[in-house]
Amino acid sequence: MKIVWSQLAVDRVGEIAKYIAFDNPNISKRWVNKIFDKVKRLELFPESGKIVLELNRPEIREIIFGNYRIIYKLEQSQVSILTVRHGKQILPIDEIDIE
Repeated sequence: MKIVWSQLAVDRVGEIAKYIAFDNPNISKRWVNKIFDKVKRLELFPESGKIVLELNRPEIREIIFGNYRIIYKLEQSQVSILTVRHGKQILPIDEIDIE
């Protein structure tokens, strides 16, 4: 299954990486590599994430990476990464394209 990252998700990863880099640039780089590795497993196991409670739609799922939620949408031939949020943040529904 193909993985497609939305611009929002890429921007979020970049923002988080910049924040981490203030303390330690090396850890920031490792964090980015690890998050992409975590998402890569969705190529083989696209339904491995749990359904996002705020939406309760079977095609909108999330996987947890440390303190972060990686929210994605299952589609016919791809997995679309919609956003990356801190686990304590409320997911603003209007922020992501779920249609």
